[in-house]
Amino acid sequence: MRRLADGGELARRGWAEGSAFIADFGEHLTGYLSFRAVPVGSVADSPIRLRLTFGEVPTDVAEPLYPYSGWISAAWLPEEIVTVDDLPALFRVPRRHAFRYVKVEVLAASRRFGVRFEAMTAHAVTSARTEPSPLPEAYPDWIRQVDLVAQRTLRDCLQTAFEDGPRRDRRLWVGDLRLQALASYATLRADDVVKRCLYLFAGLPRSDGLVNGCVYERPEPTYGDTTTLDYAALFCVTLQEYVDATGDLACGRELWPVARRQVDCLLARLDDTLLFHDTGETWCFIDWAFGLDKSAATHGVIVFALRRMLALAERLECAQEVAHYGPLVDGMAAAARAQLFDAGRGVYTSGPEQQVSCAAQAWLVLAGIPESREEAQAALRNALADPHAVRPITPYAYHYIAEAMLACGMEDEALGLVRSYWGAMLDAGADTFWEAFDPADPLASPYGDIHANSYCHAWSCSPAWLFRARGLGRPDGVADAASTGEGA
Repeated sequence: MRRLADGGELARRGWAEGSAFIADFGEHLTGYLSFRAVPVGSVADSPIRLRLTFGEVPTDVAEPLYPYSGWISAAWLPEEIVTVDDLPALFRVPRRHAFRYVKVEVLAASRRFGVRFEAMTAHAVTSARTEPSPLPEAYPDWIRQVDLVAQRTLRDCLQTAFEDGPRRDRRLWVGDLRLQALASYATLRADDVVKRCLYLFAGLPRSDGLVNGCVYERPEPTYGDTTTLDYAALFCVTLQEYVDATGDLACGRELWPVARRQVDCLLARLDDTLLFHDTGETWCFIDWAFGLDKSAATHGVIVFALRRMLALAERLECAQEVAHYGPLVDGMAAAARAQLFDAGRGVYTSGPEQQVSCAAQAWLVLAGIPESREEAQAALRNALADPHAVRPITPYAYHYIAEAMLACGMEDEALGLVRSYWGAMLDAGADTFWEAFDPADPLASPYGDIHANSYCHAWSCSPAWLFRARGLGRPDGVADAASTGEGA
């Protein structure tokens, strides 16, 4: 990117048919664009037609959006073709966009005049009401920067609900919600939005009681028709963490039957040995990594959720109601140790091909499956060192590797992981953290076209929680930076 002039110069230049420029607003924003279009050189004797391309990253505005090869709708591509009839005019783009850059192309205008763009303004919107204090200067600069970018990611996804990405989808997903809620407890404290999101899921289940993987908030709250088994398990976890972070026992009690129903539905899918197998009949997400076998990881998610459900029952004083789940947890843990652990390689495997993946190790460690801290550490290290192991491509899955590392005492390695992954996005110029990022292939897209990717995505905001609530990277002598959330 080469800077041509400051923003004030824009209002002094005229742009003729066929000309174009890119405006840089300096940081990523979610909101609306407005400008005043004024004719230059003569009276405007025709309308003007403009193409406006909104960019979260430079490739959005520096490369053509077409031909488009993605498998999700091209209607999500961030562009508008608008016609302004009567000049001079104040024009506001009616659709909300996520952007730092705007490319303006004058597609058509009379040859008798040019057009000047005055007062070009981005109107940012968010439900965030506070701005947390920065981390103390004793922290390394890269940690302070990752923390800031993580908070901006959360801020720009925080609308009337926690959107997964303000550029594309703009819907609420359970998996994203858990990580956004954790980051929010330690920073923006949008507890009311977390609560609203929990009720949206609880109020829009499918016929068997499983919560949807996602729900649509607009034009009115709507069933998403997308069931994701590992996400359904995380509803219980998110509710437990909300109650811990806020003390809102009334909400916990009201939504308790929904949380318990998720576990009941998932336990019905175990085989006779109490092991989960991903048959493909219902979607398990875990990560977008190509070829990932998800059976072992999803088994871990279910055990993780079961343990949190028992903790929530204790908090709500209804432990006797679910006391029979204790032996089930033990049985599922024993089944995983007996059938999934490869003692020779020191890793857990998944599926008929005994696939090794980083995600499977992470979730089984978080579920408490390894019999010792040393065994858990070895499983994570061995998978990460295995060149044939399936590695994640999303910040969502990398978060759970970092969280698993913290769960078994690998603080230095967790910090190194955040530095090498989120730090690499920062080094690449990220203003907000991205939906998918493979350091070995930065232009990769799970959708078949990089222009379909979201570059401000909810599930990538978790470093703020890791730093502030879990103490990751905290220098000696620095007090706890978290406002709350340690119990979550």
